[in-house]
Formats: sequence, structure tokens, C-alpha cells
Amino acid sequence: MTLKRPRAILWDWDNTLVDAWAGVQAGMNAALRAFDMPEWSLEQVRGRARLSLREAFPPLFGTEWERARDIFYAEVRARHLDLVTPLPGVMEALAAGMAFPQGVVSNKQGPILRAEVAHLGWGEHFGAVVGAGDAVADKPAAAPVLLALGKLGIPAGPDVWFIGDTGVDMQAARAAGCTAVLLGDALHDGGVAALAPDAAFVDGHTLAACFHGLAKTPLFA
Repeated sequence: MTLKRPRAILWDWDNTLVDAWAGVQAGMNAALRAFDMPEWSLEQVRGRARLSLREAFPPLFGTEWERARDIFYAEVRARHLDLVTPLPGVMEALAAGMAFPQGVVSNKQGPILRAEVAHLGWGEHFGAVVGAGDAVADKPAAAPVLLALGKLGIPAGPDVWFIGDTGVDMQAARAAGCTAVLLGDALHDGGVAALAPDAAFVDGHTLAACFHGLAKTPLFA
């Protein structure tokens, strides 16, 4: 697929722009301990934490999933701002992406997500920051993607890039009729071939170079 100049760029958050897995692992293990369940390693968290909590916790914790949710969020809120760090090359990519309207669509709870964006001082990059619970459904549904685009005032379509690191992100992009762009090798989710993105970039540096080139092309090239 030949990528053309995007009308807008939407980003996933965790493992796309930032490494926040230590905070997620702390929250997950606090909830698991409370239910006398085995704790998860960091690699297990990375491989399993794709869906939003409201979809992932009921099968895991049953009728007491809301209690597990509260334990999880209490632990995450206590730690997450100290543990969130930008991934290599993403600051360069975000700066290059400012040639286009940008937004975030994450399965991290909306208030926690927005606190992390503010903590990193990245608010200027995004015209929309949509997290889990903000839309009527979370990724892989199209609803949060469409909500973010509504905030940006841009219709969904193949000239919108959704950039993420998992199959859930690729599914959400396709559900909304957008271009599915993979960032990273997706080894934690079956690899690039298994996810079949419309385009893939190894890291933020290569993505930034692409943005710089596309920013110089006409909108309808």
C-alpha cells in the first residue's frame, strides 16, 4: 500500500508512545493478590493487556470484577505518573506529526490517560485524547476512534492514520474505515504478518522521517 498524506493522525498510547507497563503490572498484581490469584510477569501483562478493563475484567474476576477494578485503579493512580516514559523516537515522531491534526485513542481509563499526557507535557500535540469509558464502547470498536475524530472535526476515512502496536488497534482502525499503521515489531501480539497492517514502521524515528516527507506533499497527492 502506498501511503499518502494523512488528513489526521490518531495514536494508541501504551507501548506505542509510552512505556507504562510497570504501572499496569502493579495495578494488575494488586488485584490478583486480593483474589488469591497468581501474579503476572511483565511479559504476561504486555501480552494480555489489550482490551479495556471493562471488557477484560469480568471474564477474569467474575461477579466481583468491579471490586478488582477499584483495587487496580487505586494502585495505578498511586504509581503511574512516576513510571510512564516516552518510547524511543516518539518525541521526534510527535513533533513531525504536528504538521497534521493529532489525537490519542487508548484503552487506558480516560482520566488516567489524560493525567499522563499532561504529566509528559504533551497536551499541545493532541486535539483529542480519548480513553476507555469515554465512548459507548472501547477498542476494537470504532466508537472511540469516531469520538476522537469528532473532536478534531475530521471525518473517518482512509486518509486518517491510526497508529498502534496491537491487533486491537488495527481492528479499531479498520472498523472506523481508517488506515491501520503498526508501530514496532508486534512480537507481543503475534508479529507483523499476523496483524497484517496497511503499513508498519520499526520505530518512531522511521515514522518521523515519513511524516517529514509527507508534510511536503500536496494534500490530495
